[in-house]
Amino acid sequence: MPESSPQNVVTRVGIAIVEQAGRFLVGVRPQGVPLAGAAEFPGGKCGPSESPSACAERECLEETGVAVIAVECLETRTHTYPHGVVEIHFWMCQPVDHAIGKPLLGSFRWAEATELSTLPFPEANASVVATLMQRVGA
Repeated sequence: MPESSPQNVVTRVGIAIVEQAGRFLVGVRPQGVPLAGAAEFPGGKCGPSESPSACAERECLEETGVAVIAVECLETRTHTYPHGVVEIHFWMCQPVDHAIGKPLLGSFRWAEATELSTLPFPEANASVVATLMQRVGA
């Protein structure tokens, strides 16, 4: 039986794109992980029986402290990085409560919509960032 390599194992990922009052929740990937230093929306690997929308909600709460509800899948795409293949599900999410001004966990902050196109997001995020910019008229 052949050994599996990172290139033939697809990792499902749920990403929470959280917008409130024209701002988006973004962070910076920490050192020691793939794509360190890149901008990121909250999210991560889906559990074995977890839907991408539930994963986006869970990861957002764990990473930022903001509880959200996934409302719309903006895009699903498969992308190959040097560290492996990811199937990314980008979910537009709404905060359960007003979240701007409340303390956030980790490196996360509220970025103005016009700032999104200037942040160093990973390659796989390019089309969803373009979609967000179009939606907000930036």
